[in-house]
Amino acid sequence: MSFKSDSRLRRAGKTRIRISQQDKPRLSIFKSSKNMYAQVFDSKGSRVIASASTNEKTEKIKSNNIKSAKLVGQKIAERAIEAGIKKVVFDRSGYKYHGRIKAIAESAREAGLEF
Repeated sequence: MSFKSDSRLRRAGKTRIRISQQDKPRLSIFKSSKNMYAQVFDSKGSRVIASASTNEKTEKIKSNNIKSAKLVGQKIAERAIEAGIKKVVFDRSGYKYHGRIKAIAESAREAGLEF
């Protein structure tokens, strides 16, 4: 692995330790060069409650930009609220809170999810 990905994983591990101490579901984000994924895990991190991505078969989003990140944020918020979850802890997976990550978080908040 490169130094950049090692650093991101180290930062993600530190924040996940703090997140696991708060007994709330976790909204986790992963981004690749082609797609973005968002998942809501239970408080122990063993079960996925809701998920959304740009790579879904029903509504495949071809671009990987801020506009598509907003759509993923709206989808994950709607699906989490349907599952009965309104409050989550935001896990940015070691990424900077900037650009696509920020767009996912803001659109999920606008759709009714509380961080």
